[in-house]
Amino acid sequence: MPFVRPYVRSDGTPVRGYFRWAPGARRGMTIFAVFGLVVLGFGNTSSADATDGVSPTPSVSYPIRFDHDTDNARRAVLPHPTVSYPITFGTPAPRKAAPAPSVSYPIDPSALGGGR
Repeated sequence: MPFVRPYVRSDGTPVRGYFRWAPGARRGMTIFAVFGLVVLGFGNTSSADATDGVSPTPSVSYPIRFDHDTDNARRAVLPHPTVSYPITFGTPAPRKAAPAPSVSYPIDPSALGGGR
């Protein structure tokens, strides 16, 4: 935001110094301010239940330890399919062969007339 120094107009009227907004800055600052107010409005939603001072108790005790060695122990339950009907996947259609080039002789670029 540039500062315009005090000056005197051509008709003799003195003008105090003032700050001038850059072109388009007023609209941009308004959008930014409205967005900030919306974020503050949604961010400060609190209820009486959350502020009663009781913190939740954790249901997990750390560090987590496993009862058996996962490398050597066999699984107690083997994985099984989740569906009982066979799932068939369609075979992809055969791909068409690429077309053979229709020109079998070497093309000389200098004969085309585009001399570079």
